[in-house]
Amino acid sequence: MRCDPGEKNAWIATGGSTIARILSTRDGGDTWNAYGTPLVSSPSAGAFTVDFRDPWHGIVGGGDLDPSDPNNARTATSNDGGQTWKLTNAPPVTGAIYGLSYVRTIGNGGGDQERRGLGQEGDDGGNAVVITANAGGAAWTPMRETPGSRCPV
Repeated sequence: MRCDPGEKNAWIATGGSTIARILSTRDGGDTWNAYGTPLVSSPSAGAFTVDFRDPWHGIVGGGDLDPSDPNNARTATSNDGGQTWKLTNAPPVTGAIYGLSYVRTIGNGGGDQERRGLGQEGDDGGNAVVITANAGGAAWTPMRETPGSRCPV
């Protein structure tokens, strides 16, 4: 779920059905609309994470939790508040996307610069993998941790 602080917008990612959807409100939850996404959906698949950088531009991630079908990790972006979604290039992970978020810049250099970050539990002993994307998911880059720190470089 993503709530827009100071606004009345919120989005919820869903799955486990025939269509992976985004539930959206613009009035603080008084009314909700459901919008389909192009992500795979089944009893074990769907949309698992959503974030918006502003009321109109968002990204959703998901995939399939079934280990026999690991190649469905996908993301899609929206430019109309979540009403329509377009698949991005596939991220370099298997399984499903979790914890996806825009990384917001605070202070000098803020502007409209953004990066998308996502966490995905992989075959590396259960450690989270941080991957960033620029240009709306056109390129994906795994991030390393700095020795002695818990923050990716």
